[in-house]
Amino acid sequence: MTAPAWLLPELMDVVRLFEGAEALSISLVQEGEMNRFEVDGESYVFAHAVVAADETERKSLIKRDAKLDLYRILSERTGKTLPWGSLTGIRPTRLAYRELERGRPFEPLFERLMVSPANIRLVGQVLEGQRGVYEAREGNCDLFVSLPFCPTKCDYCSFITAPIGRTRQYLPAYLAALERELFAAEGYLGNLRSVYIGGGTPFALEAEELERVLRAVAPLLPQGCEYTVEAGRPDTFTEQKLELCKRYGVTRICINAQSFSDDTLRAIGRKHTAEEVVRAFRMAEPFGFDVNCDLIAGLAEETPEAFARSVDEAVALSPANLTVHTLCLKKGAKLKEETARLADGSLAEMIAYSREALPSAGYAPYYLYRQKYMAGAHENVGWTKPHKACVYNVDVMEETANNLAVGANAVSKRVILSEGRIERYGSPKDIPTYLQKIDTILQEKQKLFG
Repeated sequence: MTAPAWLLPELMDVVRLFEGAEALSISLVQEGEMNRFEVDGESYVFAHAVVAADETERKSLIKRDAKLDLYRILSERTGKTLPWGSLTGIRPTRLAYRELERGRPFEPLFERLMVSPANIRLVGQVLEGQRGVYEAREGNCDLFVSLPFCPTKCDYCSFITAPIGRTRQYLPAYLAALERELFAAEGYLGNLRSVYIGGGTPFALEAEELERVLRAVAPLLPQGCEYTVEAGRPDTFTEQKLELCKRYGVTRICINAQSFSDDTLRAIGRKHTAEEVVRAFRMAEPFGFDVNCDLIAGLAEETPEAFARSVDEAVALSPANLTVHTLCLKKGAKLKEETARLADGSLAEMIAYSREALPSAGYAPYYLYRQKYMAGAHENVGWTKPHKACVYNVDVMEETANNLAVGANAVSKRVILSEGRIERYGSPKDIPTYLQKIDTILQEKQKLFG
């Protein structure tokens, strides 16, 4: 594909939405505010009137128009429409909030971008679900602690995690580095709204190792702060680890079920059964945590009927939050090498079922995000019971608060609302490099937040 360099990545995002489109010969020539596309020898011309306050906004609008033009061409050629139209951004709600901040409803823009009516309604429902939690205020902050250790690596996973048997040798030094980062963080946390210890699978650590992390976080916690530990896979659960979480003030845990089908769990490389997921829920009940649970639509050739059973099983366990992910196959995931695009019809059935079953069970959508290479160009949606929305998820998805992230593969963000920009610092992805560079990391974090 040929196009102006600053437009090319955005246009390629649209091309990837349509199977086979990457083989087409596509070129774009811009003449003023006119886009002239050539697709396999056929010409398409679109004229636009761009009205912008500054050069930054003008470029943004030109990108949006060019993506829409190409989407229309490819949709016409393939006879295929997609649920989010030409909208390829990670956070559709961010765009909706921007329109509302400018004093206009978001729906007309989404209609112009050819987003489906169902997804336009979904965005409105998410914004409603964030009432009382969404807060764009300078100085707000969330803390993320990365524990990239897992019992085994799932076939769909593209994260840096490796089986803990291969990385345990680094744990003592890794925990010491985390303690240094957390000690240094106290001076620039600001108004701490939430803490999230994620992974990986934090419960893959032994109880005494997990306690070192919890003890290091404890001095940073203000009264009433939301505190989540992504406990993770049920085969790592013990009452001792749950008791430690309770003792150190954890308010929420995550049980990453992914599926309630034993066949699916085996196919994706999980070493536990659906019954063990249920047992983890039962084990956690006496401790009074809010529980987040995850399901993934599109795993291992799972049928819509099997996925519907997983939704029903999850609802029966009554978690505070239930997130329905669409399978995303990125480079580095074993399934990426083995799986072509999933049948859009089956995925659409799965997502449609979740959107019917969860509201009927008392859940409302409160956050959503999208990723590149998502099967069927769908989305991930977090659903919550009344007054149980996860603050961390809202802040991270809407990028309304600083995020101080510690550990390997942790990306910190300083959100400067008054200037409408975000500064980022990413720690090294692999554990040995992170350990080697810990002094530099501490200095860079101080520059970012200090």
